[in-house]
Amino acid sequence: MGLNKRAGHQGTGPGAITPDGCAVELYSRLPVGAEPDIVAAAVRAGARILELGCGVGRVTHPLLERGFTVIAVDESQEMLDRIRGARTVRSSIEDLDLGETFDVVMLASCLVHAGDIEVRQALLRTCVRHVAANGCVLIQREGEDWHTRLPREHVDPSGYTVRIVSAEPTGEGVNSVYAEYEFPDATWTQTFLSRPLTREQFEGALADAGLKVDKYLTEERTWARASLAA
Repeated sequence: MGLNKRAGHQGTGPGAITPDGCAVELYSRLPVGAEPDIVAAAVRAGARILELGCGVGRVTHPLLERGFTVIAVDESQEMLDRIRGARTVRSSIEDLDLGETFDVVMLASCLVHAGDIEVRQALLRTCVRHVAANGCVLIQREGEDWHTRLPREHVDPSGYTVRIVSAEPTGEGVNSVYAEYEFPDATWTQTFLSRPLTREQFEGALADAGLKVDKYLTEERTWARASLAA
């Protein structure tokens, strides 16, 4: 697990586990979702994308195949070792300062729901620091009922089951979320802290960082495109 494991975050299962409880082998198995299509429909063709928290490249690689240039950032070298075809940077998102700007900055994996408000603010500052003046920031957020419609289960056609088992309050508006990923030959679990945000709270957090939502990219408003506030 490592000495730098984040408080409130842990994971179990085969292989390397990152400080925030993500299992490298698990994420290597997960199929590509709708994210690449959502991104491609929201930005110009061939854009330079800074992907914050890229993991093993589940979204990185499809974006490269669509002709985008991707700079992939993650704090886990084990995750970055799975990336092919993109420039990679090992860094925490909060501390990242590349001294350059990009057409698109992408903050996926619902990272904006960090339990620690200061961490969330730092994540958004990194987005602002790296987005070009005429660029955009793509942010993935949780569904409105993500913490209340529990437990829930999804059986994926590829042959695994994911369960969001519980979201228990830990105080000050933060929940401890417990998830299970069951494959025929292995099971992983992840526990992590998440701060539910209403649409108003989400947009307010972005406004505090100097961003404004241009539009929501999905019907359930789980992806937003934002730009620098005037």
